[in-house]
Amino acid sequence: MFALRAYAPSEPARLAFEEAPSPDLGQRDVLVRVHASGVSPGELDWPGVWLDRDATPRVPPIIPGREVAGVVEAVGPQATGFAVGDEVFGYLDVHRDGADAEYVAVRADAGELAPKPESLAYPEAAAVPLSSLTAWQALFDHGDLQPGQRVLVHGGAGGVGTFAVQFARWRGAFVVATSSERDRAFVSELGAEEVIDYRGARFEDAVSDLDLVLDTVGGDTWSRSWDVIRPGGRLVSIAVPRPPDRDDEDGRRAIWFVVRPDVPQLVEIGRLMDAGLVRPIVSEVLPLARGAEAYGPGALRSGPGKVVLSVAGG
Repeated sequence: MFALRAYAPSEPARLAFEEAPSPDLGQRDVLVRVHASGVSPGELDWPGVWLDRDATPRVPPIIPGREVAGVVEAVGPQATGFAVGDEVFGYLDVHRDGADAEYVAVRADAGELAPKPESLAYPEAAAVPLSSLTAWQALFDHGDLQPGQRVLVHGGAGGVGTFAVQFARWRGAFVVATSSERDRAFVSELGAEEVIDYRGARFEDAVSDLDLVLDTVGGDTWSRSWDVIRPGGRLVSIAVPRPPDRDDEDGRRAIWFVVRPDVPQLVEIGRLMDAGLVRPIVSEVLPLARGAEAYGPGALRSGPGKVVLSVAGG
């Protein structure tokens, strides 16, 4: 098969599109014919992708790509719940080779794959799993967002932010988001009642007394966000761990988490998409052969949302 293979951590220049061995199909695995994969530009920096589940360093090259949309091609003898021909999407184990390839092997019982939403083409479905689960878990599992509450989403035009704005609005919250001036109208259209140009204004001058802030940015955005939360409010970050001296101050809570695969949540998100209540945002669709352009700090991104690699057409 052909695949995008990484030869060193944090070095997108050493990504190569080349022939690679097809994955071995384990007893409990399903083999997915990949139609599209979603890109997280910083994945090569993630320590976990370079380690096996027992923390043993993996021998390069490895295949990145944590988000998959495709069709089940084969089923291992002890795999249950899937059949050849099933259309699936999901968030894949970081400790195994990923979906930037023509085929990927996935544990059937690991809670990573769900039925693909019927209304989505494969590139759209590949933009969903990681970003949507991150937004869902941040707002609802960790942020306990309730109807009528006020939430600030940093990076409202990003992969996670676009889902967070839509989910929060669907839940009935009052949504404020930060974005560039270029993306202001787009983020408003997603459901944000107020959009703050982070280059032209300081958000703490525009909002206060918030129930929840979702930090996707890090840096001083975290400390500045802490000061706009009401007593009893929550600051949920996917960018930086919480400082030890800022937790449980005046009832405020600082939370940092790492997203986990969750099939029931993916099914619910897919239901919202099929109902037309939420939509994925695809910034760019590149052929797998150009996949290296989508990784690293200088990654290609022509607009809001997520870059997707097309592997077997749409």
